[in-house]
Amino acid sequence: MEYITRSNGHRMWWVIIFFLLLGVLIALLSGSMQIKRHFNPEATLDQFKAHMDEMIPNLMDRYEIPGCSITLVADAEVAWNKAYGYADKESQRVLTTDTPMSVQSITKSLTAWAVMKLVENDAVDLDTPVLQYLDDWQFPSTDYQVDKVTVRNLLSHGSGMPLGDFTDTYAPGEQMPTLKEKLSKEAVLTHEPGMKFSYSNVGYHVLELLIEQVSGKQFSEYMLSEVFVPMGMEASFFEFDDVLQPYLPTGYDLDGNPVPVYLYPEKSSGGLFSTAEDIARFAVAGMKENKVLGDEYIRMMYAPERHDIGMYGMVFDAYGFGHYIETLPNGLLSVSHGGQGNGVMTHFQIVPATGDAIVVLTNSQRSWPFIAFVLSEWARWRDFPSVGMGNIIRAHYAMSLLIALMFTASLLMVVRLVFTWKVRKPLGVRLFKCSTAMMLMGILAWSASQPYLFVASVFPVLSSWLGLVVLIFSAPLLASGLLPEIRRRRKLQT
Repeated sequence: MEYITRSNGHRMWWVIIFFLLLGVLIALLSGSMQIKRHFNPEATLDQFKAHMDEMIPNLMDRYEIPGCSITLVADAEVAWNKAYGYADKESQRVLTTDTPMSVQSITKSLTAWAVMKLVENDAVDLDTPVLQYLDDWQFPSTDYQVDKVTVRNLLSHGSGMPLGDFTDTYAPGEQMPTLKEKLSKEAVLTHEPGMKFSYSNVGYHVLELLIEQVSGKQFSEYMLSEVFVPMGMEASFFEFDDVLQPYLPTGYDLDGNPVPVYLYPEKSSGGLFSTAEDIARFAVAGMKENKVLGDEYIRMMYAPERHDIGMYGMVFDAYGFGHYIETLPNGLLSVSHGGQGNGVMTHFQIVPATGDAIVVLTNSQRSWPFIAFVLSEWARWRDFPSVGMGNIIRAHYAMSLLIALMFTASLLMVVRLVFTWKVRKPLGVRLFKCSTAMMLMGILAWSASQPYLFVASVFPVLSSWLGLVVLIFSAPLLASGLLPEIRRRRKLQT
């Protein structure tokens, strides 16, 4: 057996270091390190606004986000409101601050207020089985105890209800199934009520029916009279026609394809259209005296109800009634909710004790890292000093490192296959390499066939790089497994 000389060994280490640095560089460039500086917490509002005017267009360009609308609340008052980009990229229709946008699951937070209004008026009890309020509808047949489905566990996603079919959408004016028809099809319990957190649009659709049957009003009518008007939310609605001006934005999916405006048959989980300023008015209502709910009932919504919130625990500490809850590094309570639909992504974050809030609405499904960067800069400016959504940024850097390591490992395998020493490999090692490579390629093929991937939604830029690097890594790994022996191409000096 021949050996590599010391000079050749040193040369090889320089090659390894070069490839490692190249891999890190590529991964970090793909990791969207676009924030040039963090903002001084002592800056004035005008200085922060100027910072946002510089930062936001750069982030929008990086993530290919056509338009966004942002509102800041300070001292429990709307302090700043601005829109960037386009409501429709193809026609170059500019997005304005008074352009209503789909807010998706932010709707749940407002639905929770509507339910708590009934609780405050003694029309509904949180721990009474919801069936007692539903006169002419019954749950579909199930193996679980439907009489344990209460208003409390519906509000906190502990009812045992499924997520529901969020792809069942309709064009404005198109005939849709009724709320009861949808519930009779989808409201089938998947586990025992009260046992665990399971995020459910369907659970909120049951609450929609509850509101209608207890109030005697249509859901949209009740929301208008009891929530929107008292809060001053004049640009918020569930139903509209083609003469609406300004008209709603076009959405854009993960691939940047346009998504025409659509409606859900149900309204309570994600059917609201609003402006960032209106959602900011809603945020303000939770900070001071308002015409909808008393302090006691707001505190109930903002109190942790479910701590076991699954993957959402990577960002938040708990779920209350219609709100995610977290304790900030400085000990303050923060409540929030985001929304995601086909071509849409939104978020609001409230810190009630300081009177601060921020609302971000976008017409792109590529917006999670964008929103995370904006929230992190806002949190640093307000000296919180961070919010849970900032974990998405940290995950970006971790994925960047993973991409760098896989890219470097791929190059090293190629170098070993082409230039290096003679190695005789056991059959077990070869089978392991082949099976690992085939498994990775299978995962890639499966991922490419999926209409929606969570990882692609959270990491719209990095996920493409990761897929490419996994493919690059799999090819030499498979080749290494298929070859029984790697031979040198040139004789090394001894």
